[in-house]
Amino acid sequence: MTRRHTFAILLLLTAAAITIQGYHPGLEDDAYYLAAIKQDLNPTLYPHDADFFRLQFQATIFDKLIAASIRLTHLPISAAILLWHFAATLAILAACLAIARRCFPKSEAHWSAVATVAALLTIPVSGTGISLTDQYLHPRALATAAIMGAIVAILDNRHAKAALFLIAAAAMHVIMAAYGASLCLFLYWNSRHGGCPTQAWFWLEWGLSSASRNPRPPTCRSQLTAHSHLSNLSSALAISPLTSHLSPLTSRATLWLALALPLHWLFQPTTQAWRDAAATRHFNLLTHWPWYEWLGVIAPFAILYYFARQARTEGANQAPESQARAHLAIGLIYYSAFQLAVALIILLPPQLERLRPFEPMRYLHLVYLLMFLIAGGIIGQHILGRHTYRWLLFFLPLSAGMFYAQRQMYPATAHLELPGRAPANDYLRAFAWIKQKENTPTDALFALDPYYMQQPGEDFHGFRALAERSSLADMVKDPGMVARVPTLAERWQKEVQASKNWQNFTAKDFENLKTNFGVTWVVLAHAVTAEPLTPLVCPYENRTVAVCRVE
Repeated sequence: MTRRHTFAILLLLTAAAITIQGYHPGLEDDAYYLAAIKQDLNPTLYPHDADFFRLQFQATIFDKLIAASIRLTHLPISAAILLWHFAATLAILAACLAIARRCFPKSEAHWSAVATVAALLTIPVSGTGISLTDQYLHPRALATAAIMGAIVAILDNRHAKAALFLIAAAAMHVIMAAYGASLCLFLYWNSRHGGCPTQAWFWLEWGLSSASRNPRPPTCRSQLTAHSHLSNLSSALAISPLTSHLSPLTSRATLWLALALPLHWLFQPTTQAWRDAAATRHFNLLTHWPWYEWLGVIAPFAILYYFARQARTEGANQAPESQARAHLAIGLIYYSAFQLAVALIILLPPQLERLRPFEPMRYLHLVYLLMFLIAGGIIGQHILGRHTYRWLLFFLPLSAGMFYAQRQMYPATAHLELPGRAPANDYLRAFAWIKQKENTPTDALFALDPYYMQQPGEDFHGFRALAERSSLADMVKDPGMVARVPTLAERWQKEVQASKNWQNFTAKDFENLKTNFGVTWVVLAHAVTAEPLTPLVCPYENRTVAVCRVE
């Protein structure tokens, strides 16, 4: 297959993946990312509340890069964001293809692996609150593409190239890059003794096999140095939870970088207001997890162990692809065990509560991505083959199920919110009216129901990103930012308390918002405006919401 044909298939799979997952700019976390990009392009936006996204964005070039590309190309913001989202998805799938080619000998396995990942991009990652990719442009997607490139480089023993990919990932998303560096370190360590498993792996295999058939654990020439490698790894992965993924040299460089950058908010002390915000991030409270979340943590160990055994059986004749697949699966097991231990150390003791917002369980993101990639390759190699009907029987129901799940999650919104398409729900229509300069001033401060994202018909779209106006803090997404930046906690708590009991607000309550916070506009559901509220003038209304000026 030529490169042109390969690229064409990747383009088709990328388009299919986005069609399955949907496209929703401004959704959920994009309330921050899209707002940051828009403020980079127009610094007059968000004069009242930019701190709710500006401080964290000191640690990434993501918004600056996207804004610079828009200035350079003169494309409309909506079109440029969609192209970046498409490019990020394409890069992830291209990296998946590169890994699959190193792990499987047959082309049907390569494309089955990529197609499986493409169909499952919105599958939830257990206990993390995230999926493999999002329905909008997210820096995690760009970082993931770079990390996957680093994994390819490690499998090819091109370590300098892997380091460059990891640096690029860190520029986009520092935490994801740390997980990527940790995984690459385990893969590198495993390759140092020729891909031969460590003594711990041999004893595990022996313990799970029949003693009568295998009375002694197998041996390996490189096994003699396994303990020294393990000791070196333990030293390299030491000590601080914030630098545990880095070598000593990189740790020192990271320390100097942290001192040089204005990231003091990473180390701010906690308060009760901060704890109230952090308590809303339920995926960081391990003791409150339901059983199926823990199943999603433990099951990958068994699945990856099976993948490694199966690859080692196939690779008995020294097939390089099977050896690479076993190497990758074993590295993922070691990585998962180490990261799970780090996560438990961080998330369980109350003394380390300040580290919880760094979400250490999100190490599972890379585990799930690569686990589904390997699973798809095995299915393609051993089941689908070159039988067209088998491909249809497998991928059509899988894709239809994922598509249906997305429609159930955001039923009031168009599945693909493409540039130039009119908003599909009443909240988005109101936000589009608000952002017009002739309708509301750029420096206006809005108040909304603190739970407005969860209201029927809103579908978790962010007001700041889509209306391009400042607002008081909310109770759905802003607590996540507060958990990372404790200096915002008191302000967040004060603003959400002032908006408490929103559904029963009176004229006096709106006057207090204007007096105490400078609120000049509000967005109300019609249930709130059922009776006349004298200080409000509402120049825009639709079936669901009204946009009102506080006189």
